This record gives sequence, structure tokens and C-alpha cells, in this order.
Amino acid sequence: MQSSAGARAFQNARLQKKFRKQAEAIISAANAAYGQGRYAESETLCRQILNELPEHFSASHLLGLCAFASQRFEAAKQALKQAVTIDPRSAQALSDLGATHFALGQYEEARTYLGKAIALKPGFPMALANLGNALLHLNCVEQAIEMYDRAVGLKPDYVDALCNRGLAQLALQQFDRARQSFERTLLFQPRHVEALVGKGLVSIELKNYDEAKGALEAALAIRPGSAKILANRGRVNLELSRLEQAAADFDAALALSPKLEVALQGKAQVSLNMGNTAQAIMACTTLLEENPRSAVAMALLSACFANQGEIASAIELLDAALAIAPDASLIGRKIFFLDFLADADFAVQQAARKHWWDAIGTRLPQRKLLPRQLDPGRRIVIGYVSAEFWYHSAAFALLPILRHHDRSKFEIVCYACSSTQDEVTARFKQLADVWVDSWQLSDDELADRIQADKVDILIDVSGHTTGNRLPVFARKPAPIQVSAFGHASGTGLQTMDYLLADPVFIPESARHLLAEKVYDLPCLNTLDPILDVPPSELPMLRNGYVTFGVFNRINKISDDAIRVWSKLMREVTGSKIIIKHTLLDDPLVRERLVARFVAHGISEANITCLGSTPRHEHLRAFGQVDISLDPFPQNGGISTWESLYAGVPVVAKLGNASSSRAGASIVSAVGLKDWVAEDDDSYAAIACKYAEQPAHLAKLRADLPAQIAASPAGNVEIYAGRVDAGYRQFWRDYCAATTAEVS
Repeated sequence: MQSSAGARAFQNARLQKKFRKQAEAIISAANAAYGQGRYAESETLCRQILNELPEHFSASHLLGLCAFASQRFEAAKQALKQAVTIDPRSAQALSDLGATHFALGQYEEARTYLGKAIALKPGFPMALANLGNALLHLNCVEQAIEMYDRAVGLKPDYVDALCNRGLAQLALQQFDRARQSFERTLLFQPRHVEALVGKGLVSIELKNYDEAKGALEAALAIRPGSAKILANRGRVNLELSRLEQAAADFDAALALSPKLEVALQGKAQVSLNMGNTAQAIMACTTLLEENPRSAVAMALLSACFANQGEIASAIELLDAALAIAPDASLIGRKIFFLDFLADADFAVQQAARKHWWDAIGTRLPQRKLLPRQLDPGRRIVIGYVSAEFWYHSAAFALLPILRHHDRSKFEIVCYACSSTQDEVTARFKQLADVWVDSWQLSDDELADRIQADKVDILIDVSGHTTGNRLPVFARKPAPIQVSAFGHASGTGLQTMDYLLADPVFIPESARHLLAEKVYDLPCLNTLDPILDVPPSELPMLRNGYVTFGVFNRINKISDDAIRVWSKLMREVTGSKIIIKHTLLDDPLVRERLVARFVAHGISEANITCLGSTPRHEHLRAFGQVDISLDPFPQNGGISTWESLYAGVPVVAKLGNASSSRAGASIVSAVGLKDWVAEDDDSYAAIACKYAEQPAHLAKLRADLPAQIAASPAGNVEIYAGRVDAGYRQFWRDYCAATTAEVS
């Protein structure tokens, strides 16, 4: 038997030797078929070889490549593993096996095999680039960039390595470097879709929206059915306030890819901006189903809750988002929402602002200020940085200041940080000596421009609201920095020198908590006289019942406020309430608000909800109101002024934080201190008391506009003069202190 077995072995060896010669021709044909994309034919030829020669390296390797090209990655992995077993020193086979693991999402395994390939062949551009890809997916971004750099160093026109390096640099927010990588990719391959998209993404981050749109539309022309590209074009349209176009892009992207994260995020945001809270909630819910740890989805959903007045739930979601991604915008949004919580007193609110400074501001390098003329009496350059130079409450507070500045003493530069422009924007442009559309400037670019404009006093109007540029103020591009007029409740920035307020809004007892020094004005803000609305008769005289009014944002209407308002409505027999705000065009918000009143025993028939109207109609609507009710803990501001100018007094309540003292600040400043309550019971008592005095209300309705004009808070010339005096004092103090330091 042994001799027979030996004979068979000898015979098999002869046959294998003979077949090896045939195999050379077969593998050559298999390679040719593979090169022409005939993968099934190539695979058949490889298997023919392996049936006779199971240890044939080239056939095993090519079999794996055929499976990979056909996107049968598990089969590719098995064949390539066999090839590597046969020849463990084949750098190419190891590299291909690593690429296969990458295609399967097995990034650690990919990293291992690609590393082995590079150890055998250090100058292997493809393996280096693929290792970079694996490291990028493992969040080893800096190591990934190192691999891409090595690949590009060996092969300068390696477009995929250049493009992926750009994506890695984008992930590290190295925007200028990323742009260079994408532009170099496009230099070698102008129709490289991923590089065009990458260029678009960098341009979005750098606020170069026209360039971003051009790059994304070029990518869409090459790949028109790309959900990702459509969604990112939607982001650009959203930034440009082209809401209808943005919505269309997001809808088109979701039709192609219903669970695409960037499209769902955009859909939620544009729905919020267009006043469709229900649609925004649906998009957020889908996002969280796909990615329960999406901080963006949590932040957007928190805005949906805030729209409905559910502030505690909104903050809870923000806290969850912050635990995942503690970035500046989320911290700022929480700061803003804390102003709506009754329990968030001065200490809580200012601690949140200090957290922003500690987490964000301290990491931003402060600018070295250039020498300037330290003449305390010279013309001062004032820079206003605002995202609200349009139809916005902060704009109405700022307009009279700019109109009445003494131009012989002040040069005015306006830095507009929002793409939204309207007829109010046109009025600001007329009032500015220099107008800068800065919404497309990065924080560093804006800081550069401020320094180039030689601004002496830089004014923050936005505070911690949407569109703010507090990171610019953290860089300290101007010698004196002030927060005022908009969300002027403290920033927490150690680089902010002053806050414009008043003793009611921020009492002396709380000022030690602020980062800024408080400079007192007659009131926290003012408003141009409203002269185009004719006087109206007291509604209760013709109606026979009292009508209360609340013309404020819905998120200011707290459960506590509704409880107190419902109580006084029950006490004032037959009374009704009118609530007016843009968001009441949204059925979900309107129904939710009415339900909150009904839960306190108020009939739906006694609640009127009014939505968006042109400004003159908005102001005329006060003609239907006898007494306005200031919401709490977040008070009204410009809406309070509007009510008073319409002759409608406002019941306000003093709270324990700046946001809950704005109403009292304004009402007291125009001589209505007896309309300011200390607590809930006295708030309801004031409303009930005056509801029984129609003669007094009628007289007040006629007298209030003149009473406002006679007050320092309502006389805009006096008020603006006080602001001018403050700016001059800030400058004098700076000149004196700087001169003392030099000497």
C-alpha cells in the first residue's frame, strides 16, 4: 500500500507541475478579464486554478479582488486571508485585506493589516491613505492626517488622499488647511465630487455662503441624485434665510434618504424658523431614533419644547446635549433658557455665564491692541455688533440711540451678524458711518476688521442669543467692550468691561455677581415714540367686560403666569384675554397654549389668540386691550413699551433675576410704580383693583404717551444723551488708566 500511495503522490506531483504551467496562462487570462471588469469570468478562472492548486497565491489574491469589486466583502475577506496565509510578506495582499475590513466597517482590523503592509513597504501610498481612512473612522484624526501627508508626499497628485486629508482637517476645525487640501484635489481633478462637497462644507464653516453654494451646486451637477449634497445646499439656503429653498432642499434629500442626519437636522431647524413646531418635533424624533446621542437633535427638540412654554423640559434636554457636546452654542442656549426659570436667580444665571467663559472664553487668544491716540476729548469710534439689525425687539431699542448720537463726537460702525435684511436694516444703514456685513466673517476675520476699523468702544447687542458673536468679544479686539440694549443681562466674559442697565433691572445687591461693571441708564432700554397709532377708547366701556392682553413670546408664558392670570380672570367676572405672538400661527403651539388655560378653568371662548401681523396692525391690536399683563419670570421689553405708548398700563412683578425685573424697570421708569407687584398675590390684586376703575384707566389711556415723553426713560434724546455720556466716561477712564500704566 505504501508503494501504491507513493506512486499516486508522484503522479499528483507530475500533474501539479504540468498544471502550474497551464495555470500561468489561466491567471494571465483571469487578470485580463479582471482588468476589463469581467469579474465573474475572472473568478471562474481563479477557482479553476485553486481546485488544482489550493496554495496558489495569485489566484487566491485575484479571487479576493474580484469579490471586492463585486462588493461581496465577506467573500473577499476569506479569499484575501487565504492569500495572506500563503504569502504573509505580500504588502499588496495585506493592504487589500485591510481595505476589505474597512469596507466591512471593521476599522481596528483594517488598521492592523494596513499597518503590517506599511511595515513591509513603507513607501506604499495606497496603504498609507487607507490606513488614514481607518484611523479617521477610529477618531484618531491627527494620526490620520499624518498618514495622508505621507501618502501625498510620495504621490503629490493622489486626489483621494488629498480629499480625505481635507475631511480630517475639517473635523479638527482646521478650516484654512482643509480648504487648501480640497482646492489641491480639485486642481488635479476638477470634477472630484467629494472635494467639491468638502469645499462647500469648509465654506459653510467659514461663512462664505456664496462660495459654498457654488461648490455644492457644481457637485450636484455631477451627481444630481445625492441626498447629502442636497441637504448641505439646504444648510446654505438656511444660513442665507432663504427658508422656502432650504425646506425644498431638505425635503428632496429626505425623499432620497429618509433618515439622513444632516437633512433631518435641517428639516427640524427650518420648520422651527417657519413656525411649524409639529414638523420640527417629527424630524427631531426621527433623528433621535436613529442616533439617541445626537446632541443637535436634543438641542433642536429643546427649542420645540421652549416654543410651547415647556422651559424645564427644554433645559433638561439641553443638559443631556451638553453632556455629549459641551460647545459654545449649547451653553449659550441654556443660559438663555435659564432666564425663563423662576428658580434661576441672579446667582444661578451669572454662574451659567461664568461657565461659558471658563469653558469657551478662556480658550480663545486675546488680541494685542495697537497703540492709539489717548485723547479723552477726541471723536470716539463706536462699533455695534448685532445679529438684530432687522425687525427685532433689540433693533427697536437700538434705533433711537443711533439716531440721537452726537456725530461730532462719535463715529458709528455697525457690524451686521445676520443675513436677514428688511426695511429696518435700511434705517440702520442710513444711521451708520460705516456698515459691515459681517455675518460671513469668521470670528478671527471679524476681530481683524474691528481692529482695522480702530474701534474704541465695542458694543455687544445680542448677549447670549442666537447669532451672537461673543467669541469675538472674548478675543478683546477693542480696548473697551460693553453689553447693552438686547440681551443685556450679563455675559460672564472677563473681557467685557461694562453693562448698561438700571438700578431696578440689576439692583446693587446683585452687581458683585456680574463680570461687568454696571453703568446706570434711566431704564434698561427705550423706544422711539409711537405716533402713527391713533388714540383708542377704553374697550371695557363699549364691551362691558375687561380684556387683558399679553403680546409676548410664547416661551415667556410660564405655568406660574398662567395660574396667576387664570386666578384673576376668575375674580374679574366676564373678563377675557387676548394673547398675540407670531408663533400662534402654529396650530400646535396655539392649541397647547389654550389647553394650559382651560386646565385652570378658563373657557376657551374667553381666550383670543392672534398671530403674525404687520407692525401697524400689531400696534393697533392694543386698542382691544384694557390692561396688559407682563409675563414672568421672563418679562416683556419692547412689548411693554408698545403697550404703554398705546395707553394700556402693564401689571409687572419684581423677580429675583434681571430677566424677571425688566417689566418693573420700564413701568417704574414712566411713573407707574403702583403697577409693580412684589409677589403673585399682589400682582393679581393690582390687576383686579384697576379692572374696577374704568375712569382711571380711561384717563391713563389718554395721558400715558405724554407721561412717557416727560420721563428720562421715554424721552429718547435725554436717554441717548445719557448713553453718550457713558461712552465718553468709559473712554476718559481708559485714557487715564492707560496713561498711568505707561508712566
